[in-house]
Amino acid sequence: METYLHEKHIALKAKMVNFAGWDMPVQYTSIIEEHKNVRENVGVFDVSHMGEIFVIGKDAEEFLNKIVPQDISKLTEGKAVYCQMTNHKGGIIDDLIVYKLKDTTYLVICNASRVSEDINWMSLNQRGYNINLDNQSHNLSLIAVQGPKAIDLLHKLGYSADQESFTIIESNLLNIPMYISRTGYTGEDGFELLVINEYVEYLWDKILDAGKEFNIKPAGLGARDTLRLEASMPLYGNELDENTTPVEAGLSWSIPDDKFSNYNGKTIILQQLENGVEKKLVGLKMLDKSVARHGYDIYFNGEKAGCVTSGGVSLMLNANIALAYVKNVKEICTGSVVQVMIREKLHDAEIVKLPFIPKRNKVIRRK
Repeated sequence: METYLHEKHIALKAKMVNFAGWDMPVQYTSIIEEHKNVRENVGVFDVSHMGEIFVIGKDAEEFLNKIVPQDISKLTEGKAVYCQMTNHKGGIIDDLIVYKLKDTTYLVICNASRVSEDINWMSLNQRGYNINLDNQSHNLSLIAVQGPKAIDLLHKLGYSADQESFTIIESNLLNIPMYISRTGYTGEDGFELLVINEYVEYLWDKILDAGKEFNIKPAGLGARDTLRLEASMPLYGNELDENTTPVEAGLSWSIPDDKFSNYNGKTIILQQLENGVEKKLVGLKMLDKSVARHGYDIYFNGEKAGCVTSGGVSLMLNANIALAYVKNVKEICTGSVVQVMIREKLHDAEIVKLPFIPKRNKVIRRK
């Protein structure tokens, strides 16, 4: 499949790869250059492969409260929340951002690789709820503008809203009807612009033209992955899957302890919150020049103790880093040294505090 910006990527000489069935740009110049530019200036990403599902109806809030651990009843109009959609065992079917557009209408942004699974699971849980599931994924395009100068670029385009993080507004920026959310997947401040397909090429061109003043560069999936890794943001299929609960994934902060209503997997998740888990997600900093990759085994005191889920180079730390699941025992903790098996040799790595670099995506409304 191709996004509506496919020809724009080809014209920019992007290197294209298959991702979740989509032909997507992995890089335009170099991942290093694109990564650093997002951290220092502003980058623009085509993320139109993501899924957009609208949940509409008088039972929309109650339905969403059934399928995610987060308390959707706490959302006010225009607010958003990060959450996971869980199965009956507490495993993660997908991680989502849920936006409340109005009392009976919510927007769910989901991962490209999980749209079919998400729709199927939502449909299975829909019985008894007065709602409509409207999958608009193929009718909408999504552009992410990320970096410390993202706000300056949006202002140049005519954006004037006083918008805090994890909020969404309906706008007519550049006379284009769109939703603007102050969200992203880089650890930087930024925005995601959701438009119907016919407007996205014009919007892309306008963003790149206005962004010249701020040293804008298009960025591909490669930089998106290295940026999210530095910010310790989980990726479905790596850190998250249907056999891993939010508690095991270090996402307990996203599970309210005062949510009264029931949700799929609630009993198991609450038991884990109270009694602990057998595995935990940790950060690793390699102590030599080796690179830990997804699937590499981890050893502690000569015994297998876990597995790497994501790994690569941190351009900001000038170090090789990784996320990994390890046994949840007190001896394996921040400051401990473990070994990663790389090409049949063990390489030392230190367990470090997450995130690897401070996030700069928290923005509050001006008073």
